[in-house]
Amino acid sequence: MAHRQPPVLVLAALIATGVVAVQALLVALFAWPAANAEPRDLPVVVAGPTPAVEQLAGQLRAARPGAFDITTAPDAAAADQALRDRDAYAAFVVDPGGVSLHTASAASPAVAQLLTQAAGQLGGQQVPVTDVVPTDADDPHGGGFGAGFLPLAITSLVVGTVLVVAVRSRSGRLVGLVAYAVLAGLVATLVLQQWLGVLPDHYLAGAAAIGLFALAAGATVAGLGSLLGYPGIGLGALLVFLVATPLSGLNGAPELLPEPWGEVGQWLPVGAGGSLLRSAAYFDWAGANQPVSVLVGSAVAGLALVVAGRPGRRHGSAGVVAAPRRQDPVPAA
Repeated sequence: MAHRQPPVLVLAALIATGVVAVQALLVALFAWPAANAEPRDLPVVVAGPTPAVEQLAGQLRAARPGAFDITTAPDAAAADQALRDRDAYAAFVVDPGGVSLHTASAASPAVAQLLTQAAGQLGGQQVPVTDVVPTDADDPHGGGFGAGFLPLAITSLVVGTVLVVAVRSRSGRLVGLVAYAVLAGLVATLVLQQWLGVLPDHYLAGAAAIGLFALAAGATVAGLGSLLGYPGIGLGALLVFLVATPLSGLNGAPELLPEPWGEVGQWLPVGAGGSLLRSAAYFDWAGANQPVSVLVGSAVAGLALVVAGRPGRRHGSAGVVAAPRRQDPVPAA
């Protein structure tokens, strides 16, 4: 007995309901981290004479309990080095003239602004601010950095999907991923640096960071798609864009997101890629160890799945490419 197809109106209603349910989840996923952004164990340095440092550190802890992860330094030079090494976002420096704030806005303009406001509240007066590692002069608020990086995640998702759907050989998919990564690094850095002025003049460093991210993200989607078919492509989209983007801290900092999601985001391609690009472009690769490890691991795993997966899968609806049915010749009457 043949199965009856659901009426067209019922099917349309089911599709609309499903899409709206997914939409609600995506809205919550993207809006929730931003709506709950506040400092949580944000690394900062307090530098100066010991008694004054202890007093200021106590004030910071009392003013914002749990907001800061405070370390100390003997003087401003040591504090500034901690900022250049990406060990902290800012330093409160105590000297005979009072308290000053040293920031590294290249690490996060949002955090630099937040700490500037916090410093002003400490003494009830404006605190002098020195930006030790500033953002590019053409992107002082860092908006161009985040907006310019996110399209790389989208194109990586697209290239991974297209390679699985359109290219049936393992070697073809591998060549496509490597070629995409190289070109994405070279061209995207050229646009962000020379055209838009979003990045400083460290072209090869930026190209290497973007290329590694592009390879990791594209290979993740292509690898899962090669192994699992269309469900794998969907899983890759979750890991590379839909979940990774709101948890990346790209426009703020991981420490501003609710715990433990900020840390989780740094183990996904977008969070690791954004952090690596900041390290390469502004900090002479300081703080790059974890993001490099995450991206290299993702790239290797994705490429391995491409090799392990069956190219041009032909078995049923789970595969990406279905083979046409062979038609037997009709015998002559």
